[in-house]
Order: sequence, then C-alpha cells, then structure tokens
Amino acid sequence: MTRTILLKRLRAFTEEVTADLIMPTRLQKGDTEQIFRPAKVYLMRLPDGTSATKKAPYVLHQPQGQRVTSSAKVRSICCVYNDDEQEGGLMLLNLMERLRIAMLRQVVIGGQFTLDLEAGLETLVYPDDTAPYFVGEMISTWKLPPVEREVNL
Repeated sequence: MTRTILLKRLRAFTEEVTADLIMPTRLQKGDTEQIFRPAKVYLMRLPDGTSATKKAPYVLHQPQGQRVTSSAKVRSICCVYNDDEQEGGLMLLNLMERLRIAMLRQVVIGGQFTLDLEAGLETLVYPDDTAPYFVGEMISTWKLPPVEREVNL
C-alpha cells in the first residue's frame, strides 16, 4: 500500500505545483476553438492506451519494477502539445523544471515520503521528432517509511 500512497501524494503534489502552467491542447473532432488547461496527472497508465497524444498536456507517474522495501523509483512522463516546435520544446522544459525544482525544494511529500537526494533526479527530453507533441521523463527515488513487524521474533 505504501507505493500506492506515494503515487497518490505525487499526483496531488504535481497538480498543486503545475496548476498555473496553462498549455494548449490539440483540437479534437468537433472543437471550434483552442482549449488551454494545466497538465492532467495520471497514475500507472493513461485512461485509454491509444490516447497518448489526445490527452496532452499530462504527467504520468509510474512505479519502476524495483523490489527494495526501503525505497521506490518513480518514472514521471511529461507530454505537452504545441504547433510551434520552439514553443513546444520550451513548454515541455518549463513543465519538467517546475516539477523538478518543486521536488528539490519540498523534499518530503505527504509527510512520509522523502526524495533521495543522493540518488538525484534524472531527466531526459526525448530527442525524437514527435512535433507537435513533446515528451520527456524524470526518474525520482523516494525513501519509504519502514515496515514495522507485528510479531517480535
């Protein structure tokens, strides 16, 4: 349950620190004008596997397959949409930097999960030419609260 709680706390944290970053969305069938909104935050997967481009802008937090009980790695995928390639790249960088700086400033999320500063935060902007979508990811490592035994040995 601890990793589940971590993901939920990361979602709330991400929504809070990126709420004022208003970005364009792609025009969908039936839209008459451009819609602007902050990035939506998802856990584990997008609601529809085929909607990776339709959901932009978004941040997707996924736990990595690590089995260590004292920490958890989280992969955060960021995606934005913009018709202007220069502006789109800057929007992605802005979203990722906002999240990275906020994590480094806050360090503790939900009163129980501590960012592992020794492990650092890894960031990568995908170099692929996917315009008008711009995608990057960040890997963070979190120290989990210890599991206490119910029975003394």
